[in-house]
Amino acid sequence: MPAKNEDLHGNVPDKAEVALLLIDVINDLEFEEGEKLLRYARPMAKKIAALKKRCKQAGVPVIYANDNFGKWQSDFNKILEHCLEEDVRGRPIAELLRPDEDDYFVLKPKHSGFFSTTLDTLLDYLQAKTLILTGVAANICVLFTANDAYMRDFNLVIPADCVASNTEEENTHALELMEKVLKADTTLSDKLNLDELKQMAARTPDAEKPQPETPQFAKEFRTQN
Repeated sequence: MPAKNEDLHGNVPDKAEVALLLIDVINDLEFEEGEKLLRYARPMAKKIAALKKRCKQAGVPVIYANDNFGKWQSDFNKILEHCLEEDVRGRPIAELLRPDEDDYFVLKPKHSGFFSTTLDTLLDYLQAKTLILTGVAANICVLFTANDAYMRDFNLVIPADCVASNTEEENTHALELMEKVLKADTTLSDKLNLDELKQMAARTPDAEKPQPETPQFAKEFRTQN
């Protein structure tokens, strides 16, 4: 059923079959094992920044799905300010991935970007069918968001170099799980063909979950060593 207000009262001008999600990248990392995560988040952030630039050039909207980190009196701007202006571990990541004025954001209270947020509504008005998921941690919030997205029949693209966890083992296991169970495409970010993703999503009927058609959605599952 089409939305009654196609542009959400003018507040969602974009229409895009593909959307890029940045999950918990505005993060102070001031928690136990935050230093471990930072080690892997630094190279990840550089890859996300490059992918974000390509996405914006290709007309793919960018959505920040960010935890409130228990700060129920904060909004996204306050969390961003905290990560940019205070001496916290996550500052270099926030500096690299700070949102642009035309980016979207949802503030989430739990692990999934969908739980008790406006993400469903936003994606509905964007008419998105394929989601590119990036961020931290691959084995927690990215995994929970991917699971909820899969149950909503979204195509999932989760570039292996654009997610991070506390250890390489945890990251690899999470990627293998999402690839096998959630049918996610884990192609490296610089190998993604954004135009092809958009064309494939545009051909997908709204009420039908697509079957793999090209290598980007038909990548063989990784095998255990």
